[in-house]
Amino acid sequence: MPRCPSPSHAIIDLSAIAANLAVVRKRAGDRKVLFAVKADAYGHGAVEISRYVEKHRYADWLAVATVAEGQELVESGITLPILKLSPADPWDTNTAITSGMRLTVVDFDTLEAVSKAAVRLGVTAKIHIAVDSGMGRIGLPPECLAELTAAADCAEGIEVEGVFTHLPISDVPEGDEFTHHEIDTFMNAVSQVEADRGPFPLVHLANSGAILGHDLGRTSMVRAGIVGYGYDPDLHADRAALHPVLSWISHVTFVKTVNPGDTVGYGRTWTARETTKIATVPVGYADGLSRGLSNKGHVLIRGSVHPIVGRICMDQFMVDLGPDSNVTVGDEVVLIGTQGDETLTADDMAELLGTISYEITCAISKRVNRCWVGQ
Repeated sequence: MPRCPSPSHAIIDLSAIAANLAVVRKRAGDRKVLFAVKADAYGHGAVEISRYVEKHRYADWLAVATVAEGQELVESGITLPILKLSPADPWDTNTAITSGMRLTVVDFDTLEAVSKAAVRLGVTAKIHIAVDSGMGRIGLPPECLAELTAAADCAEGIEVEGVFTHLPISDVPEGDEFTHHEIDTFMNAVSQVEADRGPFPLVHLANSGAILGHDLGRTSMVRAGIVGYGYDPDLHADRAALHPVLSWISHVTFVKTVNPGDTVGYGRTWTARETTKIATVPVGYADGLSRGLSNKGHVLIRGSVHPIVGRICMDQFMVDLGPDSNVTVGDEVVLIGTQGDETLTADDMAELLGTISYEITCAISKRVNRCWVGQ
């Protein structure tokens, strides 16, 4: 018997991916484009997105956060090179190497671990050396790059394919001075090493913020993340014509009338000030709709914006329709997307929650069916 659909679904517009990555291609010039599909492609479906991007050559590389994510892509037939953006755990290293993933090396210990694993397997592991130029997360100091690169060039079973850093504040104007200094520090370290050993095949530092707002210099690859899914990492900026890829749709399951003084939801946090109609929608925090949007979020119904009232439940939430509403059971509810002349975005949700669009789309759970269109 076919499984019933989920009460809400996410529509993924692949043509928007194409348009967004075209923006990236234009800004990248002749540099290669790496597209981050970690975290299930930021909630958009990593396998489907990767297949589409590979088929149409919208990107040259893919990036993942875990070995399991890379395995899923390889087992699904993806042939684009895949970079794991952080060091592999020791128990995952063999699998990562045999799957053909490019591995991140952050220090002499990770270099030794990858080298030993490659020798045991009788293969060559391709690595990218991570430099910490200011993020404070992974990587070695710029002044240590030469020593580690020399060790890697001599290590058995190792091919140095790239070197990279990550920019922590390239997405906002107040970070420009720090970002310029960071880029200069990294590129100077790279230049000093290349003067002695020749060029790295790939040098990359530009994340979405840098792609949209900084000089890419002598780099040879850019790493597109949220920009590919239609959002500027600075939610107050408008630096490119981007198209949000994901819409989140549900429907009304119940409508009732409440009177002044009636309360709605757990904790009785919302009280009706007038006679009004309340709709129930079968989406909750188990689907990825943050409970933090209780009494502050909005949805679209019949082309109008309506407020979420009461606390968002695990599986449902309520909406104030107003006293004169003619909304009925079955009417479409848009959580993210466009209806009529109105649009709600992941940025809108993020601003209410004090977070970022990345977290909004990544949080949409597996319980929400995905549907890919626009191929």
